[in-house]
Amino acid sequence: MPTFKSIATVTVGSGGAASISFSSIPSTYTDLLILYSGRDVRTGDVYSNWKIEFNGSSSNLSCRLLYGTGSSAASGTDTTIYGWQPGDSATASTFSNNLIYIPNYTSSNYKSVSIDTVEENNTTSAYMGLTAGLWSNTAAITSITIKSYYASVNQAQYSTATLYGIKNS
Repeated sequence: MPTFKSIATVTVGSGGAASISFSSIPSTYTDLLILYSGRDVRTGDVYSNWKIEFNGSSSNLSCRLLYGTGSSAASGTDTTIYGWQPGDSATASTFSNNLIYIPNYTSSNYKSVSIDTVEENNTTSAYMGLTAGLWSNTAAITSITIKSYYASVNQAQYSTATLYGIKNS
């Protein structure tokens, strides 16, 4: 049976932050899991996005996603790996819920990522989706960064992420 160990938790403080980062990730686990609850401060947006990067790299990333809004569904592809979160114009004090799973993060193969994401908003529509991502790099993942999909937009105060190591023993 797999065992889960909390490695680190980051909570964004007053004034927001450009990103949430985990560094010096130990190689003693088989898989990684991140639980992320976020919001950004992009002015005028009800719906916004966050993205993930590995080892400081924003290249060689791709994803396929399936998502719904409460009234319609769609799919797409991108050259980033991302999920949804409320923007500055969303219902006050609402945050997204995201589960990010990264199996075999130390292997010499390309790294796959699966994301279950939902953007909360207390309205008739809110984004939710599933993302299948790939980092086409053979390096072990030693650091992870979560930040707004949009340049120069901070993560809001109280956005929180917890990184777990999983051992399949």
